[in-house]
Amino acid sequence: MALDLEEQEQLASLKAWWHDNGNLVLGLIAAVAIGAAGWQGWHWHQRSQAAEANGWYESLAKATQAGDAKAVRDASGALAENYPRTLYASLAGLVSARFHYDRKDVKSAKAQLQWVIERSPFDDLRDIARLRLAALLLDEKAHEDALKVLDAKHGEAFVAQFAAMKGDVLVAKAQTAEAKAAYRLALEKADKSSESFRAGVQLRLDALGG
Repeated sequence: MALDLEEQEQLASLKAWWHDNGNLVLGLIAAVAIGAAGWQGWHWHQRSQAAEANGWYESLAKATQAGDAKAVRDASGALAENYPRTLYASLAGLVSARFHYDRKDVKSAKAQLQWVIERSPFDDLRDIARLRLAALLLDEKAHEDALKVLDAKHGEAFVAQFAAMKGDVLVAKAQTAEAKAAYRLALEKADKSSESFRAGVQLRLDALGG
């Protein structure tokens, strides 16, 4: 059936619009399609990365149980290098640090903890690493370095632990008044259900005269 004048004008207008904008529309369609495929690909990549990281972490766990230092280094190194943003890499740093410390390799233990502090995307794990590093520095009588680590910004959930550790460092520096203040802060901020932690802090505070 022949088109009337109005329909012909609409068709002519549509053709003109398509002539001017057709490439843009096709480009947008292609971009959306590519974006959707990319989003699916990204999720697949994330799942693949997590599965691979989990495999390395399982290898690390087996190596620590077997006391295989080389395998521990290989697994933790692979996680740090290839999967640094995963939870497994951060946990591996903490586990490896304990493994090396138990074998008197304090240098390697400190390096693992420092990696977690600098590279982990997980705030809680960075705070745990800071506490453990401060304890190692206290053992080495590196008191000022330990205090610097403890003075770093940390989460509210760890205020009591940081204060208690700071008290320990200040006791080692013979700064009794400051140590008491730190222990009192630790008791104030400690969870009421953390009976063993509170008892330990109270014991140290009492030893300084309360």
